Amino acid sequence: MFLMAQSKTEVTETFLQSFANAFNAHDVKLIMSHMTNDCIFEASAGPDLNGEKFIGQDQVRKAFENVFETFVDAHWGNTRHFVFANRGLSEWVFTGTKTDGTKVEVTGCDLFTFKDGKIFIKNSYRKNRIPKN
Repeated sequence: MFLMAQSKTEVTETFLQSFANAFNAHDVKLIMSHMTNDCIFEASAGPDLNGEKFIGQDQVRKAFENVFETFVDAHWGNTRHFVFANRGLSEWVFTGTKTDGTKVEVTGCDLFTFKDGKIFIKNSYRKNRIPKN
């Protein structure tokens, strides 16, 4: 049986809200301060089974910067956070406007794995709305 070592610093729901606040402020430096140096971001879309995967501070930072370039008014509202030892979950409603003017409003969640009091893995999921005819 594989047991993961417990983090010496526990992550709290307040920490996850701080992370969400950093996203809503589009503050990439603050966002990245919540993540480990060897962090992993698994995007909700991409060519692979788990979406596109970004590894390490540089790749993850660039991925988040691209989100803010694509959705200049990106916002994650109605957040709810849950922490279970070294795992966590945040639920949210994402709203944003693409550069082509398309409006997006979807529910989603992030599944987290924590290490040393920070986010090691951020695995993102969101609904894919299809316009009604």
